[in-house]
Amino acid sequence: MILKLVVFLIITLMFLSSCRQSTSSSLKNEEGFILVNGRKVWYQVIGSGPKTPIVFLHGGPGIPHYYLKPLAALSAERPVIFFDQLGCGKSDRITDTSLLTIQNYVGELAQVIQHFNLKEYYLYGHSWGTMLGVDYYLAHPDGIKGLILAGPSLSIPRWIQDADTLLQTLPAETQQVIRTNEANKTTDSPEYLQAVMAYYERYLTRKKPWSVDMDSTFAQIGLNVYQYMCGPGEFTITGTIKNYDRTEALKQIKVPTLFISGEFDEARPATVEFYKSQIPGARHSLIQGAGHLTMQDAPAQELKAIRDFLTDIEK
Repeated sequence: MILKLVVFLIITLMFLSSCRQSTSSSLKNEEGFILVNGRKVWYQVIGSGPKTPIVFLHGGPGIPHYYLKPLAALSAERPVIFFDQLGCGKSDRITDTSLLTIQNYVGELAQVIQHFNLKEYYLYGHSWGTMLGVDYYLAHPDGIKGLILAGPSLSIPRWIQDADTLLQTLPAETQQVIRTNEANKTTDSPEYLQAVMAYYERYLTRKKPWSVDMDSTFAQIGLNVYQYMCGPGEFTITGTIKNYDRTEALKQIKVPTLFISGEFDEARPATVEFYKSQIPGARHSLIQGAGHLTMQDAPAQELKAIRDFLTDIEK
C-alpha cells in the first residue's frame, strides 16, 4: 500500500512538473497582436528559458512599454512578455471614454494572460502598472507566483502628497509657474512644460541624455488616456483614478512581493516602506541614485534586485 502511494506521488509530481514546464516552453519569441473586444493589443515575447515567465505592466495610464526595455535582460532565464495597453504605443488608439477605466484594463490583462495560456507567472508593474497589477491580483490571484511593484502608486492621495513634497524642493519661481499654469488650465504653455521638465530631470529619470527608448515612449504616448484617467500632470490628479487607494486591500496579498523604488523616486521611499509594511514578508529594494524610472537610471541594480527575489522564490 505504501509503495503504491509513493508511486502515485511520484507520478503526480512528474505531471505537475510537466505542467509547470509547459507554461514557459509553449512560449516562443514573437511579436504580434491580440484581439481584445475588437481592438488590437500589441505584444512581444522575448526569451524561451525554462523558468516562470514575467508579464510587464507599463505606467501611465497611456505610457507605452519602451522605457521598460532594459528589463528584457531577464529573458536570459525566462520568457518576458511586454504589451502596450490599449490607447498607446503600438496598440490601437481609443477615444471611447467608457473604456478608460481600471476595470476595463483589468479585463484586458485577463485576456492577455488567457491568450498565452499562462498557468504560473509573475506580474511586474511600474507606476500606474502597480495599480493595474494589484487590482488584477485581487480579482484573479490564481497562477500569480509573485508581484514586483516598482515606483508604486497604490494610493493617489499619497501620490499627491509626495508630489507636493517634492515640488517644494524646486526653486520658488519654478513652483509658481507650475501652480499658476495648472490653476489657469494652461498646461500646454512653454513655461509650464519647461518647469515640469525641471521636475522630471530630478525625480522622473536622472540619466542624461535620455535613451532612444525614452524618446519612443514619449513619441507614442496615449495623451488622451493619460489626461482622462490621470489629469494634466503629476501634481494635480483630476481624472478617473483621483480617488484610487488600495492601502487597506494590500493585506489581502498572499504571494511574495517585491517593492522597488529609486532614491529620488516620485513614489517616495518612505511611502513605499509604508506599502511594504502592509504585506507580510514583503521586501523593498531601494535603487541608489535613481528617479522614478529605476530601470532607465540604474538597470543593473534593478535587475539584480529582481533576480535575487526570483531566485529566493524558485529555490
